[in-house]
Amino acid sequence: MRRLYRQFYLAIVAALVLVVLFGGIMWRFAPKPAATEEAFEMAGEMVATLLPSADHGVAAQQQAIDRLHNRLKIDIALFDSKHQRIAAAGRAVPRPQRESGGWLYGAGGPAWAVRLPDDRWVVARIPGRRGPPLLSIIGFLGGIAVAVAICAYPLVRRLTRRLERLQAGVEQLGAGDLAARVKIEGKDEVARLAESFNCAAARIEELVGSHKLLLANASHELRTPLSRIRLGVEFLKETADPKRKRELERDIAELDQLIDEILLSSRLDAVKGLDQREEVDLLALAAEEGIRYDLCSVGGEPVVVRGDRALLRRMTRNLIENAERHGKPPIEVEVGRAGAQGTITVSDHGAGVAASERERVFSPFFRILGDHASSGTGLGLTLVRQIARQHGGEALWVGTPERPSRIRVVLPMGRQDG
Repeated sequence: MRRLYRQFYLAIVAALVLVVLFGGIMWRFAPKPAATEEAFEMAGEMVATLLPSADHGVAAQQQAIDRLHNRLKIDIALFDSKHQRIAAAGRAVPRPQRESGGWLYGAGGPAWAVRLPDDRWVVARIPGRRGPPLLSIIGFLGGIAVAVAICAYPLVRRLTRRLERLQAGVEQLGAGDLAARVKIEGKDEVARLAESFNCAAARIEELVGSHKLLLANASHELRTPLSRIRLGVEFLKETADPKRKRELERDIAELDQLIDEILLSSRLDAVKGLDQREEVDLLALAAEEGIRYDLCSVGGEPVVVRGDRALLRRMTRNLIENAERHGKPPIEVEVGRAGAQGTITVSDHGAGVAASERERVFSPFFRILGDHASSGTGLGLTLVRQIARQHGGEALWVGTPERPSRIRVVLPMGRQDG
């Protein structure tokens, strides 16, 4: 993944590189100022007074060039109008390349050419200068670019490191850790953003905690009238209508189951780990639960996982009860392995659910449209997924065209740290 600090850093470096390139191009190809042209013309007039005319012969011109070389300590050469060398002293200098004077670039370094009034050329170079001005400018600007890049890195990295910590805090909060907070550093916009995040996270934690406390208290308070109703049913056993009494007892049992599942779901949401872990044989556990139901068969191979036996039993029971209430017999329970994971698959011969509802069946109080005859609290499969995730696994709808009504729970095998 591309990091934000890399984008900032590369943008700065790229900008500096462009500055270097643009500066070099401008230096190389920009037209020379008029003052420079005038300086070369003046230099040509002055040199012409120190050199003999072209009619004096090569020896006289060579002597004049030698005198200039010895006196000024420069590399110098004299060329005719056709750019042919007449005399030279010192290291070789490049030939004139155009009709006007100016800088020349060669292997020995930069030199300057002056056109004399009689169309001869003098090319001179100061010894000790190495490399053309273009390379010097590029090297200078490149040094500036390196310096700025080195200095900018810690500043940019410090900014984005705080943003990364803030991102990690948001992801931690989104994963369910309501106690997630980020460290506030500095007094800039990022610090204010971190402070706002901490305030929002604290408020969310407070609201969720209040909601869970209210739910737990409400569930406990419901048990008191439920007990009174059950006591009243006992007093009415001799006089009440048997049908009415059975309906009332069924309603009480359903209400009692709803409260129990709400409490369990609330507890699973509140805790981060399991209270206890032990080795549990899924096949034996499924066989114990399957025998309580008619037309239910259990098969597969022994699979041992570490977890809470009571919760795993409740998960298996809810799976079978869901198949019995919403599917069609016979019910088949299959325990097996998938790599390093154990699986328990419960299927029946029902029509299953639509593809768009395969995730929604694990939502609290979800009802299939048109399933008016079914009973239950609407929390059975919700608890199945919660228990599976508490054990590091997952619950999925894995129906196929041949067997559309099928749910599978995948649990990691072996020892797990609680």
